Amino acid sequence: MVYNYTKPRGPIAAMYSSPGPCYSLPSLVGFPNHDPRSNHLRGAQWSFGVRHGKFNDDCSPGPCYYPDSKVLRDGKDGTPHYSLYSRQKESLIFSNPGPGAYTPENSDSSVFNKAPAYSLSSRNKEFKVDDVPGPNRYNIDPMLGKTVRSQKQSAPAYSLSSRTKLFGAAETPGAGAYNVTDLNLYHEAAPKYSVTGRNQLPTDTTRKPGPWAYYPERVNVNSKSAPQYSFGIRHSQYKGEFITDADLDQ
Repeated sequence: MVYNYTKPRGPIAAMYSSPGPCYSLPSLVGFPNHDPRSNHLRGAQWSFGVRHGKFNDDCSPGPCYYPDSKVLRDGKDGTPHYSLYSRQKESLIFSNPGPGAYTPENSDSSVFNKAPAYSLSSRNKEFKVDDVPGPNRYNIDPMLGKTVRSQKQSAPAYSLSSRTKLFGAAETPGAGAYNVTDLNLYHEAAPKYSVTGRNQLPTDTTRKPGPWAYYPERVNVNSKSAPQYSFGIRHSQYKGEFITDADLDQ
């Protein structure tokens, strides 16, 4: 049996190495390259003229040269302008004190009677340097030990002598140097138990599948099944090339 290929009704994209057929359609704008057999209406086409060279350069001054809007033909407009001058210096004739310079509330001492007031004079220079020693210049005899000039009884004083070389090092053993005898040697011994290790029988250590690894419902060897057919491989000349690992390395 020979398989006859069906002729394609339209173009196949794999048959073209260039962009798709949509780019080969004629334009619908204007008369150039317009297909009269097209069912679509022709679109309008406009063209822009060339800018004249005369209007490219602007020879007039910019906006910064525009005159002020307040300047008219006869000069500036009639809006009044005022200026502030500096303050003139006061004349020496008017340098008398004003009413705020007087303090009549301080005149009580000269008008009314007041209590006597005394002032403290300055310190005399002769007594500025005091040659008498202060309290911290005296040394009081201590009360411990023998008192020389004091009539009070001194407190007892003790002294610690130095350590002698004869009894300096303790040559006798301490409490930690003795070994304590086990009580089980001269008393009734307590019971002792020992736990032995677990003994395992030699078995196979390889892993084996369990009951869940089997699928008995998929076994159809002992039952009838429907016929099954397979198709061969179709070879197409339009089959694309696959990307290999060598292409990715590049």
